[in-house]
Amino acid sequence: MRIVSLLPSATEILFALGLDPEIVGVSHECDFPPRARTKPVVIHSRMPHDASPAEIDALVREYVHRGESLYAVDAAVLEALAPDLIITQDLCHVCAASPDDLATALTRFDRRPEVLCLNPQDLGDVWRDILWVGEEACRGPQAEALLKETGARLGALEEQLPRSADRPRVAFLEWLQPFYVGGHWVPEMIHRAGAEDVFGTARTPSFRIAIEDVIDAAPDILLIAPCGYAAERARDEYKSMSFPEPWHAIPAVRNGRVYALEANSYFSRPGPRLVTGIEALAKLFHPAVEVSSEAEAGALPIPANAHTRAASS
Repeated sequence: MRIVSLLPSATEILFALGLDPEIVGVSHECDFPPRARTKPVVIHSRMPHDASPAEIDALVREYVHRGESLYAVDAAVLEALAPDLIITQDLCHVCAASPDDLATALTRFDRRPEVLCLNPQDLGDVWRDILWVGEEACRGPQAEALLKETGARLGALEEQLPRSADRPRVAFLEWLQPFYVGGHWVPEMIHRAGAEDVFGTARTPSFRIAIEDVIDAAPDILLIAPCGYAAERARDEYKSMSFPEPWHAIPAVRNGRVYALEANSYFSRPGPRLVTGIEALAKLFHPAVEVSSEAEAGALPIPANAHTRAASS
C-alpha cells in the first residue's frame, strides 16, 4: 500500500504502526519521527515563515474571512506518488490540510485513492482513530497493541495520583498573542493528570479569552503551550511579553508555577504521544508521581517574574 499523510498526527500513527515503507508522502509539518522528514512533501503552507504570533492570528482571520485555504497541495507531486490511501483531517483548518484542499488535486487522478478524514474531539476519538488508521492500512493487530500499551501507561499513572478531591486549578494557553485556551482533548488530559481546567471543556474547540479573564480566574498553575511550539520557543515568547501589574499577583505567577510545554510533541497533535503529555502534566501537578524521563522533559519551568516586563500604565 502507498500512503500519503497530510497531517503530522497521522504520520506519527503510521510510523508507530510500522508503516515506514508504505509512507510515500507527507505534509511540510510532518517531523516526527525524524525519518518523516525524508519523505516527499506534498503540501505547503501559505503563511510566511517569519510571521509573528500576532501576524499569524491576523492572517488566519483574513484567510478564513475570504474563504481561502491556508495550504497548497502540490497536485503534480501527489499524482506522481500514486497513493492508494490519503489521510487528512477536518478538525482544524488552521493546523493542517482539510478535505477541501484535496478536492482540486484529486480531479486529475484516473484512479482515485481512498481518503481517510480524521476529526477527533477528545481522547477517546484519538484512540479510535489509531484503530481506524490501523484497519485501513492493514495493521489492525499493531494498532490494538499500541492502544493496549497506552491503556497500561494510563492505568499505572492513575494508581499513583492522590485520591484527594483537592485538584490544582490550571489555565492552559495554546496561543499568547492573543490568548486562546486549549480545547478538545486538552481539558481531558488535564483532568486525567489530576487537575482542573479553569477554562476549557472536553470536546469544545479552543476559544479566545482576554488577559483579564486569566487574572480573574487566578489559576494555581499556568501552562504556556502555543500550538505547534517547542517548550523553548513557548518560554521565550512568554518572557518577551509585557503584563499588567495584576498579572504578577496570579497565584501561578506569584508562586513560580508557570511552565512552558512541548506542545508540538505532546499536546497539539492528536496522536500516540498524547499519553506522554498526560504523564508530563501529572508530574507538574503532583511532583511525587514517577514518569519517564521523556515525560519529565516535556515541561520547562519559567521562574516567577523571569524577564517578563510589566506593562506601563
